[in-house]
Amino acid sequence: MTVTAQGPLPERTYDVAVVGAGVVGCAVARELARYPRLRIALVEAQDDVGQGTSKANTAILHTGFDATPGSLEARLVREGYQRLAAYADECGIPVERVGALLVAWDEEQLAALPRLAGKAERNDCPDTRILGADELYAREPHLGPGALGALHVPGESIICPWTTTLAYATQAVRAGVDLHLNTRVEQSSWGEGGHLLTSSRGTLRARRLVNAAGLHADTLDRALGHDDFTVTPRRGQLIVHDKLARPLVRHILLPVPTALGKGVLVAPTVYGNVLLGPTAEDLHDKRATGSTAEGLALLREKGGRILPALLREEVTAVYAGLRAATEHEDYRISAHPEQAYVTVGGIRSTGLTASLAIAAHVVGLLTDTGLDPGPARDLDPVRMPGLGEAFPRPHQRPELIAADPEYGTLVCHCERVSRGEIRDALAGTIPPRTLDGLRRRTRARAGRCQGFYCGAAVRQLFEEACP
Repeated sequence: MTVTAQGPLPERTYDVAVVGAGVVGCAVARELARYPRLRIALVEAQDDVGQGTSKANTAILHTGFDATPGSLEARLVREGYQRLAAYADECGIPVERVGALLVAWDEEQLAALPRLAGKAERNDCPDTRILGADELYAREPHLGPGALGALHVPGESIICPWTTTLAYATQAVRAGVDLHLNTRVEQSSWGEGGHLLTSSRGTLRARRLVNAAGLHADTLDRALGHDDFTVTPRRGQLIVHDKLARPLVRHILLPVPTALGKGVLVAPTVYGNVLLGPTAEDLHDKRATGSTAEGLALLREKGGRILPALLREEVTAVYAGLRAATEHEDYRISAHPEQAYVTVGGIRSTGLTASLAIAAHVVGLLTDTGLDPGPARDLDPVRMPGLGEAFPRPHQRPELIAADPEYGTLVCHCERVSRGEIRDALAGTIPPRTLDGLRRRTRARAGRCQGFYCGAAVRQLFEEACP
């Protein structure tokens, strides 16, 4: 198993290099790892997997009911939904099938519901149903006044995005993929010998290249002579409400979508919180992940109409993520056989759901470029830490504590994170390199006190393991 984060890159030529270790890049690397004949590199500019868009999304497992029928995105989201639901069950990734309600607040939105139901039918999501106001309020009694009806989409679910990305990367590394962190690709060229990537840690050579660079996918694409799309970072700010707000909402509450996206939603999370957001702000700066007073005020205004009681609940955190929006409605996934190159661009908020299907599609495109992957194998299964609030956590399992008392010693009391869980994360195949990375693996410091109580103890454990 090879995970590097400093020093020069190895002097070898890889069969395939995957640039970008977000949820899609990790899924592609995992799929390629099924072919033991191949030597694969997964290259990431930051110090952990899932550090970009993948860590700061709305964490919804989409059915694809509202995708554009016949589009590549619609097909891959539909396939990915089935694949990821099964994968999550196998790996212990928490998923809750809470269902969604598209709430109509005026007559125009109400009139749009039959069209959306028909769209869902064309996307092989036939179990939607239009609800009247009485049934809507029976399902969501804390909904704000004035709603006229809703479209119920029972298959929409919530999922843990952190452990999904980590599971893909862990399986890939254990199966022989080389993961190179802190490796920012600065230049790329193609010649007879293959691809030469010049990075912040030296050069890397590969016979074939997969561009899963997210917000920077257009930059890498242009370096290889293509001008198929431009990424415009679309910032989504979100507010995380305390666990005491969780009884206020039973479904994912969605607005009727617009051209800019799915709009502001209210949704439970698998961690027991309630999300409000996101905004949809097209920017120029691909690093602008800060929250703004204007954005948060807008969310509170929208949230006050959707779920008025939510505004009286405590806020645990705010965060912002950037989605890789382009001028096109569909994903920008294409093969360039003459360059042994596949672009995976324009993967927006549905990328988490579609990730496993995107990976299978990309490997198919690579074979079209002449790659002979050889026979496939089944990967050894992985079991991820149980971060979901609806499932037994380690401190709630007497048999686990009896075998190892560290699982009964709480360090982070807000999130009920044990010393054993922190120890396991720090000794993992892809260990965290920062306290934020540790939080995404354990939930430590993610609760209402934001580390005020446990911060020193968590830091001590981290520094002891990572001197």
